Amino acid sequence: MTTLSVEGLRAGYGGGTVLHGVDLSVPSGTALAVLGRNGAGKTTLVHTICGLIKPRAGHVRLDGEDLAGRPAHRVARAGVALVPQGRRVFASLTVAEHLRLSRRKGDWTVPRVLELLPRLDERRRHRGDQLSGGEAQMLAIARALLTQPRLLLLDEPCEGLAVDLAERVRAVVAELARGGLTVLLVEQQPEHALAVADRVALLADGVVASTHTADELRADPSLTDHALQVAQH
Repeated sequence: MTTLSVEGLRAGYGGGTVLHGVDLSVPSGTALAVLGRNGAGKTTLVHTICGLIKPRAGHVRLDGEDLAGRPAHRVARAGVALVPQGRRVFASLTVAEHLRLSRRKGDWTVPRVLELLPRLDERRRHRGDQLSGGEAQMLAIARALLTQPRLLLLDEPCEGLAVDLAERVRAVVAELARGGLTVLLVEQQPEHALAVADRVALLADGVVASTHTADELRADPSLTDHALQVAQH
């Protein structure tokens, strides 16, 4: 069964078009990474999927239900959660307050999230502006999980993190994917994508140039190199 199906998706800003007919799918319980250079359209893609940008054409189907064009709050209620680029936690709220405000009834509970991310348990009384970059990223992931998503979108979750913290974030996302959560991850670093994903879609100039299994890209890194070079032009 396919959780996410994107067909012919076109979107952009003002008079400009960034996505020129994107097609991709994420089978249930798998992780797909969308890999491309800056400007390839990765953030535009996740923002369009989650309703922050209204598409000009195409479909975004979640378990067969077309969400294209719906406002972000309705897409979220349908089961799509975003871990945004740059974390975007509230500076004045404590970790505990973030978790309480995000919580919906379902399998993901606060104790379960804190078991997955024990550092947050130690920092429950700290405000958002007292957290390190890695801790803020963990909080952004926890906040998304507590909304009980069917699809988890992550926009460059390792950006700006030290190597050890990036490895921890990758490990958490990989654990979620192995646990059966459907994940769409956008990245510009192949090592981050390959550490998490079952399959990788190479995005160039607003279209999916090709899709490969992670094993195929590990065996032939030139496939990734070529797509990233093409994305420059």
